[in-house]
Amino acid sequence: MAEGDNKSSNVIAQETAQLEEQLQAWGEVILAGDRVLRWEKPWFPGALVGATTVIFLLVYYLDPSVLTGLSCTVMLLCLADYLVPTLAPRVFGSNKWTTEQQQRFHEICGNLVKSQKKVVGWWKRLCALKEEKPKMYFASVISSLLAVAWIGQQVHNLFLTYLIVSFLLLLPGLNQHGIITKYAAMAKREINKLLKQKEKKNE
Repeated sequence: MAEGDNKSSNVIAQETAQLEEQLQAWGEVILAGDRVLRWEKPWFPGALVGATTVIFLLVYYLDPSVLTGLSCTVMLLCLADYLVPTLAPRVFGSNKWTTEQQQRFHEICGNLVKSQKKVVGWWKRLCALKEEKPKMYFASVISSLLAVAWIGQQVHNLFLTYLIVSFLLLLPGLNQHGIITKYAAMAKREINKLLKQKEKKNE
């Protein structure tokens, strides 16, 4: 078991090093984005929601077709991929890269690799469920997709996308400041109270 853990740790360390090398040109931008996503300043959540709202209002106003929206998105990504490595050192100053920043960049890359491993692990578990318990797999997947389809029918596509994007952008900050843990613990306590009350009624 320990040997397997060591092997897994070595693979994660190797993949983290590779990712660091690939994203080195984006290092300053990633660190700046990390500071915003973790709410290092109290006005960062408002700025995130405000910027997201402006972008989605612009999309709503322009109402581009799917092909136009996709083309513009890919074009912006290509421009960013070309310009960021060139402009980032001039804007942030490559000589200001400290040991602390390097350590944080390493942590971010490590977290990205671990997140990728978790997603792959969930996918493998789903495939294993399909092989071992096909009826349960079929029922759970169909019911989940029906629920998502119903939500999509009730809520406007663009507004639903706005809510999802806003939540994902705020998630690191909510996690960093312990807000998710706090409310999850409150929900767990309430559920336990309800279960205890139900047990008492049954007695």
